[in-house]
This record gives sequence, structure tokens and C-alpha cells, in this order.
Amino acid sequence: MKTVLIIATLVELVLLVVVLAVYLVLIAATLRKVSKTLGLVTFGVRAIEKQTAPIGPVLGEINGALEQVAGALEGIVGSQPAPASQPVMEPVVGPEAHSL
Repeated sequence: MKTVLIIATLVELVLLVVVLAVYLVLIAATLRKVSKTLGLVTFGVRAIEKQTAPIGPVLGEINGALEQVAGALEGIVGSQPAPASQPVMEPVVGPEAHSL
């Protein structure tokens, strides 16, 4: 009887090791796919960085021009009367909502 229990235990142990090995192989394959995808993303981000590098020096000029436009628009809008405010529509909640 002891021999049967020992053999059953060894079979279970071998089965456990095989199942764990299969899962480890599957996890390794998934990690390889993730690594490949991250490599592609990194390549894309570096390409975007290189393509947008010439924009950096020009942004100061664009920002200055936009500040002038904003100042001019504030001057124009500041001299006109403010439009009449429209009533605010509030959502109906609670028992009143069911009676509508």
C-alpha cells in the first residue's frame, strides 16, 4: 500500500512540475510580446521627438504673437458691453422628475 501512495505522490509531483513549466513558458512568451511592443512604442516616441525638434525654437515667437493677439482681443472685448446672461437650466431630480 505504501508503494502505491509513493508512486501516486511522485506522479502528482511530476504533474505539478509540468503544469508549472507550461505556465512559465506561456508567461515568457507573453513577456516577449510585451517587450516587442514596448520596443516599437519607444521607436515611435523617438521618431516623434526627432520630427518635432525643429518646432522648439519657433514656439517662443508663436507664443509672443499669440500674446499680442490675446491682448488686442481683450482690448476690443473690454470696450463692448457684456452680453445678457441666459438663464441656467438645472436638471430636475427627485420626485418632481417623475411627474413631468
